[in-house]
Amino acid sequence: MRKFTVNRNQSGKHVVKAATEEFPGLAPADLYRALKRKDIRIDGKKISSDIKVTEGQTVEVWLPDELFAKQSSRPGNKPLYAKVFESDRLLIVNKSQGVAVHSGKNTGGRNLIDEVRSDLHNPECDLCHRIDMNTGGLVMIAKDKKALEDAVTLFKEDRIIKRYRALVLGVPSEGEPVICEDDSVMKEVTAFLEKTSSGKVFIHDAEQKGDLVIISRYRVLHVYKGIGPDGADVSDLEVELVTGRTHQIRAQFAHMGYPVIGDGLYGREKINSRFTDNDGKKVKYQQLFASTLILRKIPKENCHSELSGRRFSLNPVFGVKL
Repeated sequence: MRKFTVNRNQSGKHVVKAATEEFPGLAPADLYRALKRKDIRIDGKKISSDIKVTEGQTVEVWLPDELFAKQSSRPGNKPLYAKVFESDRLLIVNKSQGVAVHSGKNTGGRNLIDEVRSDLHNPECDLCHRIDMNTGGLVMIAKDKKALEDAVTLFKEDRIIKRYRALVLGVPSEGEPVICEDDSVMKEVTAFLEKTSSGKVFIHDAEQKGDLVIISRYRVLHVYKGIGPDGADVSDLEVELVTGRTHQIRAQFAHMGYPVIGDGLYGREKINSRFTDNDGKKVKYQQLFASTLILRKIPKENCHSELSGRRFSLNPVFGVKL
């Protein structure tokens, strides 16, 4: 346990902010977990929310000593996200590539949800869905428990359409034409996914025992002629997920022969190494972005009903010299 007396400069700040200033080695995530467990006290009283402190108050942080000794994992002030939309109960952000949405093994110190909780001074903020660490783009975050429950219901009831943008090697043409909800015409491709215990997936054209069906829709937005290895074309795709399986886009399109540029798991290093970013360096991340959320009709009893029919989109900045 460590404690400190709130000084004049800290007065009026939220307790997490004041504590991280006092103990630079502490991660905000550790402090928010301490709040949930009521392991922070102000003048001897346990607290569970990120309230403001006043000069002269004594703050006790009941955490293991080794956490105070950790080096700060927040290098610089590089933002992890940009706000796209915000209401009283919901936040939609554009997450940067290379940023984990939550803490976990091999995710590093900073992550999206802890950063949002700290920035909004709201430990109740929670993820409504997830995207891969190395995928950039739109993520929906609820600000309270009811908002989270209602948002999760929207996803479960298929009331939110998710679309992605991807740079792939080659120009796909497979699939059957379909008219999407917004009248755009895409091609629909179906396959079967096998998920291994390690988390990697394999795609099969014919169903095997234990497989899950996967359905994706796509359209080619632009073709960059001859910029790939041996003069191969590269396509900018918009992809709509009909099913949302693990690594679906990356694995399915790689199986079809159109790997996502920069994908080290389902792509090929000898292909990825032939691409560079705008600074002439090796492409750092898979060129995949969660680009669009389309909200279908939302029932009035859902607290997000005012968003019925709304569409949120971004135009990704690809990290490849085109």
